[in-house]
Amino acid sequence: RCSHDICFTYESLRLPWVYITCLYSIKYSCLIGQQHCGNEHFSFPYSAELQILLQIIQYQTVRYDLLPLSPISRNRLNAVKRKILVLDLDETLIHSHHDGVLRPTVRPGTPPDFILKVVIDKHPVRFFVHKRPHVDFFLEVVSQWYELVVFTASMEIYGSSVADRLDNNRGILKRRYYRQHCTLDLGSYIKDLSVVHSDLSSIVILDNSPGAYRNHPDNAIPIKSWFSDPSDTALLNLLPMLDALRFTADVRSVLSRNLHQHRLW
Repeated sequence: RCSHDICFTYESLRLPWVYITCLYSIKYSCLIGQQHCGNEHFSFPYSAELQILLQIIQYQTVRYDLLPLSPISRNRLNAVKRKILVLDLDETLIHSHHDGVLRPTVRPGTPPDFILKVVIDKHPVRFFVHKRPHVDFFLEVVSQWYELVVFTASMEIYGSSVADRLDNNRGILKRRYYRQHCTLDLGSYIKDLSVVHSDLSSIVILDNSPGAYRNHPDNAIPIKSWFSDPSDTALLNLLPMLDALRFTADVRSVLSRNLHQHRLW
């Protein structure tokens, strides 16, 4: 067992479903029976089966089971405030390009999950939107744990349409903030979380851009920007952490310990 980013056992690799509980990212390298994580190594039995599994693990479906809370956990959860999870859109939950102008990050011929037609400055614009892998499941799960809030630096006419499609009539993305709620500083948009709620001890922001939460690093969970990787599991990898954070009295007591992670993105 490593103390850094990754936590799984050799036995778990034998299961038909691979259960991975890591905070931010899965990092591994197979060196003839050694697992490397940061500056630590640990050994496990080496076999051809294991070698194959290590090669395909990054493409295998990851599942996070929702289990009933014990009475003790339920009492603990009732003793703390319900938390707010602030979600960025572009490159965090989705990636989009407009009017067929395909960015190099999107593979040619990749069909969008949906197309938005909006009018910007009196000109009709079509946005081809790709959803990050597992985003629907992610939203369904975390909506049971948190009050969800969309906070995007995009224009409202675009951001509201994206949020509507992600919500899909579930009523889980009702609160939304847009570019006009951000502060422009040195060419970047900064998100003031006090606009969402005055009690910062109960707010978590998930955003691919560290600049967006520069005023609230102790409330942030960094995530890699997503553009097109179909094997991406970043949202699923965050579920164990988000599950645990809802039991804390102050999320900053935990997230402030992970500031070193922010420079990775």
